[in-house]
Amino acid sequence: MTQAPRVDYQTDPSQYRHWKLSFDGPVATMSADFDENGGLRPGYKLKLNSYDLGVDIELNDALNRIRFEHPEVRTVVMTSAKDKVFCSGANIFMLGLSSHAWKVNFCKFTNETRNGIEDSSKNSGLKFLAAVNGACAGGGYELALACDEILLVDDRSSAVSLPEVPLLGVLPGTGGLTRVTDKRHVRHDLADIFCTTSEGVRGQKAKDWRLVDDIAKPAAFAEKVQQRAHTLAAQSDRPAGAKGVPLPPLARQIEADALRYSHVTVEIDRAKRTATFTVKAPTTPQPTDVAGIEAAGAAWYPLQMGRELDDAILSMRTNELDIGTWLLKTEGSADAVLAVDTTLLANKNHWLVRETIGLLRRAFSRIDVSSRSLFALIEPGSCFAGSLLELSLACDRSYQLALPDDEARAPKIVVGEANFGLYPMATGQTRLSRRFYDEQPALDAVRAAIGKPLDADAAFALGLVTSNPDDIDWDDEVRIAVEERVAMSPDALTGLEANLRFNGPENMFTRVFGRLTAWQNWIFQRPNAVGEKGALKVYGKGEKAAFDWNRV
Repeated sequence: MTQAPRVDYQTDPSQYRHWKLSFDGPVATMSADFDENGGLRPGYKLKLNSYDLGVDIELNDALNRIRFEHPEVRTVVMTSAKDKVFCSGANIFMLGLSSHAWKVNFCKFTNETRNGIEDSSKNSGLKFLAAVNGACAGGGYELALACDEILLVDDRSSAVSLPEVPLLGVLPGTGGLTRVTDKRHVRHDLADIFCTTSEGVRGQKAKDWRLVDDIAKPAAFAEKVQQRAHTLAAQSDRPAGAKGVPLPPLARQIEADALRYSHVTVEIDRAKRTATFTVKAPTTPQPTDVAGIEAAGAAWYPLQMGRELDDAILSMRTNELDIGTWLLKTEGSADAVLAVDTTLLANKNHWLVRETIGLLRRAFSRIDVSSRSLFALIEPGSCFAGSLLELSLACDRSYQLALPDDEARAPKIVVGEANFGLYPMATGQTRLSRRFYDEQPALDAVRAAIGKPLDADAAFALGLVTSNPDDIDWDDEVRIAVEERVAMSPDALTGLEANLRFNGPENMFTRVFGRLTAWQNWIFQRPNAVGEKGALKVYGKGEKAAFDWNRV
């Protein structure tokens, strides 16, 4: 499994092997019925609704289809189609077989899917109810924790648990500990007992400890689920009568060293260990009103481009581990990008526009947390404007070519209103606020430049780019910068970049990702977890883990 075949993040309900979707007015139900023989890789069975990356790819797709194809849905009920089991979490045998990189990417994507549930609840009015109708352990409970409410069946056997420490010698990998404390405010001593007790907590005690919101006897469970689902739906403003937008498969060419979509291309230079992402501006007139947006549907530029960018990021993160430096470019008309932004801002409360903004927000956030070095190259023909300026602001460094003697060819960047709050980071800050530490004079100076094309010298003076070499120095400066970066330790760079990119306020999401990085890059590589007698390796074999008892 260390050299896994290419993973495809595109799917659709006709291909699902693990989730069943049903719709009843404002309530959608996602039933976990994982095919134990449907693992993404050979060597393990997905018993007891245990999951792997393939299960979460389907979950991510299903959530997007509910967001866009079913605007009438206001509450999503997450439950199980299997008897006496909700979800037993990530498949342990899969984890034991997987490389460290696979585990990290798996947990990162799973985290992003859980965070996306909360993002939709906060920003799109899509509410989530975990109807826990059986045993709920590990990642299964972490999925429930991402929901707005958790309802547990009180059948004297069903329990919620985070058994990773006592059973596996690792920690929950998708935000379990953080949500137990930060979100559910479980008292820390009770949380300590809960997270070191493999059998979990059930019934009234689970409710008393705040591990679940409510309980119900089996005979009353279904009725209570519906009651709570409709109560949550009443809090939503998603439109009952709107027509959904089908999400067709993305037109995509996969080549040996490239990914090509309509608005996004990725070209890989394996010798230099770099990938160049190019995001193109729209080249055809775009609708400016709601009727036109609805008619364009999934072909509407920001929605299609966002889907393409998201797919490209996920594909590169999982399938190209050796490509550690991403060079971000844009191409086309800045005016065309800004015109789309004007439409987004003017109609941001319309359900389809709101969902499109949400998709872009989540795609940009994937860039922030990708363990890759990110350099923006602002060259002639670029369109780093408004929404696409976010790509440059997300980067570790940005280089803008200065052409003082050729005003017509000199690349410009343009700050737009979209850069002041449309796409907040996981910290809740804008990327401009993160860049300038919320210092008002710097932000005021940038705001005063909204809508003005800024050449390299002007952008550099405002602190919006890292360097502004002229055409004499450009090739050498960029080449040396990239070569130096590629030559550095990937491990050290991952730690460095994560520290520097998230310099703003801490919140639950930053703690989830920050702790994930620390836990997985240490605990998941320790012999106590993955050594020959480590807990992950011997699980299910009838052997006892052999621990090194030194506290390090």
